Amino acid sequence: MTQRNRSDRHHGKDRHHRTGVAAGGLAAALTALALLAGGCTGATGGVRGTPGSAGLRDPYFPKLGNGGYDVSHYALTLAYDPATGRLAGTAEITARATQDLSAFNLDLAGLTVERASVDDAPAAVNRAGNELTLRPREEIPDGTEFRTTVAYGGVPEPVTDADGSQEGWLRTGEGAVAVGEPTGSMTWFPGNHHPSDKAAYEITLTVPAGLEGISNGVRTARRAAADGRVTTEWRMAEPMASYLATVAIGRYETATATASAGGGDTKATAKATTGGADAPAEATTGAAEATATAGAVDAPVAGPVSVLTAADRSIAAATAPLRGEIPQILDRQARRFGPYPFSTAGAIVTTDGTLGYALETQTRPVFPAASFDRTTLVHELAHQWFGNSVTPATWRDLWLNEGFATYAEWLYAEEYEHVPARTHFERAYAQDANWAFPPAAPPGPENLFDPPVYQRGAMVLHKLRETVGEEEFGEILRGWPAKYRHANASTADFTAYAESVAGRDLDALWDVWLFGDGRPSRP
Repeated sequence: MTQRNRSDRHHGKDRHHRTGVAAGGLAAALTALALLAGGCTGATGGVRGTPGSAGLRDPYFPKLGNGGYDVSHYALTLAYDPATGRLAGTAEITARATQDLSAFNLDLAGLTVERASVDDAPAAVNRAGNELTLRPREEIPDGTEFRTTVAYGGVPEPVTDADGSQEGWLRTGEGAVAVGEPTGSMTWFPGNHHPSDKAAYEITLTVPAGLEGISNGVRTARRAAADGRVTTEWRMAEPMASYLATVAIGRYETATATASAGGGDTKATAKATTGGADAPAEATTGAAEATATAGAVDAPVAGPVSVLTAADRSIAAATAPLRGEIPQILDRQARRFGPYPFSTAGAIVTTDGTLGYALETQTRPVFPAASFDRTTLVHELAHQWFGNSVTPATWRDLWLNEGFATYAEWLYAEEYEHVPARTHFERAYAQDANWAFPPAAPPGPENLFDPPVYQRGAMVLHKLRETVGEEEFGEILRGWPAKYRHANASTADFTAYAESVAGRDLDALWDVWLFGDGRPSRP
């Protein structure tokens, strides 16, 4: 994500009731309780399961995410009516219990739940704020895979963050764009909305005639109904944190190309389309790519990477040249950071007025037109390695996303624009705003997207480069996203990894540049 401009810009409660029972009815009450327990546990012989936690105690968003299970796959079926703003959705969530579960929570903001089931059996539903509690008919034993289906609908409302910016499902003149960092994805689908629970996705979008629906990953199908409504299907086979899921609905033109990105020879092909005329060809290729990737997400991309970009028709021509540079930029970044970690890539460019910042949504970053420039494009594409493939363990670790993406800007300028990274470092050192707090310890959620997380985060990496030397630093740039490919990592993971490559203790560096409160006397 680019730094946010502020001018442009969650809880279940355990309730314990005391009920008096007359002596004459005590036996009957105990019998009823025994029968209820037996019905909940099947043949287990008693209550074993407990509810999963409501929230994962993230340092900044303690109620975000939920405990007791790990999601492996989301299948989201969405239909949107821009005229009314109504979204109708069904979410099928495949997960594995990490404890004996009697109930579990999902995060969902605002929308109305129509029905819910667990393994095709109706589940009891309780709602408290953004916490949706589901109690299945039978308990779910630890280690068991289960499938939850939630049908829901309503008019999604955006989230206003602590820094004043908006995220979530944002209405545009003719459609919508959905972005979710850090908490906005709960406004358009129920889930385990903490970055530590990554999963594969299939997203099916149905929109009115004349509009297109764009999302993450490979487009595997596109079809038009007799009434003109258009349905597209998208598959994100590699794990994705929910805040990186996106939907863009509007009058988009698309263009396709391929990049090697460390996986093969670049194909000098590209084509532009209005709507989705390229869908049949891409659907064939994309489905094969997605199938090949599923179940083998730790392996490098084996061949060329398909690139699909989309831009609002009013700005498609103006943005086409820069969109056409994406294969080259990815190829250059792959030489620095290792093979591109996904089977597809691209970008979505929207008109200005709705979104106040660019965001690194997985495989297909979203840009308002005013932010679609080469530097921002380099930044958001670098996030595909740093943030999307290697995802922060908690929101306190966000500097690992933004520091690396900002340093990727500096490296790109150094290699292709002849501006040394040291020049950017010295400029950042001179700016007072970069010293407001240590990059690894933002004071609160309102500070997550402030300058120290970006600029001082990049300064940490440059000092690491100067300390360990070019060879070891190059190994860190490639080895870090390889070691934690499609996984989560923390600041402690990074410092330990860098020290393992350097072969020595780097506490003096971390104490000053990563954790220190003040500006050093010299850069």
